[in-house]
Amino acid sequence: MNAGDPDADAAAGTDPGADDPLGLHGIVPPMITAFAEDESVDEAATATHARFLVDRGVHGVFALGTNGEFPLLTAEERDRVVETVVDEVGGEVPVLAGVGAESTRETIERANAAEAAGADGLVVVVPYYFPVDDDGLVEHYRRVADAVDTPVYAYTFPDMTGNELSPAALDGIAAIDGVEGLKDTSEDVVQMQRSLREHPDFTYLIGANRLAHVGLSMGCDGAVLSVANAFPELAVDLYEAVQAGDDERARELQGDLSDLLDAMERGPFLAGVKAALDLRGFDVGPMRSPLRSFSTEQKDALQDALVDLHDDDKLLVE
Repeated sequence: MNAGDPDADAAAGTDPGADDPLGLHGIVPPMITAFAEDESVDEAATATHARFLVDRGVHGVFALGTNGEFPLLTAEERDRVVETVVDEVGGEVPVLAGVGAESTRETIERANAAEAAGADGLVVVVPYYFPVDDDGLVEHYRRVADAVDTPVYAYTFPDMTGNELSPAALDGIAAIDGVEGLKDTSEDVVQMQRSLREHPDFTYLIGANRLAHVGLSMGCDGAVLSVANAFPELAVDLYEAVQAGDDERARELQGDLSDLLDAMERGPFLAGVKAALDLRGFDVGPMRSPLRSFSTEQKDALQDALVDLHDDDKLLVE
């Protein structure tokens, strides 16, 4: 397990959750999974994306989140993606692995595999498809945490899972030994404020791109931003501006990230990240069906929009 460097954290002005053995903080992009043209997993391109992110200053990487298209991968493919990312950047930054599934049993199997592969942290999305009540959610996380030695981070994304993580459920989950934090993509600022107040030792990662500045300013330890997959430099600059207390600069950078997101959403769901990476010179392949990639026309429009957002095309050139 590769814990964060407390001295480096202090020097950067960060204040990660006091009980988090990884000291998670900063920008932790939810990586894409690269595919070949036949939609098989392209391990080499996936590793190249991890390297691209780490070389541009991100503070961690998160494999097999929503942008990693994890529900569309087989169990074996998921395990190989984690191994690939750990092999490429493990030991340089914390590597988080998404291990969530519909059932507790499958979640534990993926958690055990990711732990064996060397993942530093395990991200467990709230179970999806079937409705699950508060007691069921707490028991789910307790069983997963009991099955592994690696730190576990809960992940709420009600728009995707159909299940809310209520304040009562979060209270129960936060009390479980081994559960160290939360990735929150609920966009519920009121609940985020409550959670930060009620669980000050819990690591809190904001997962909503348009709320990055708000969340970091409120005390979130880091941000898991899809835009950072294609433009990690801007996301890192935003985090550093907040840490430096430069609110004017942080607001400006948040505006840039939100504008980029607007441009990237002018096409099929999730596909804007891969289209933007392609424009930056990184061929990470198509989306896996039934998700759709940008068409040539949509990609041309994205390039025009990105150039319009900036006086030059520096973001599109390596």
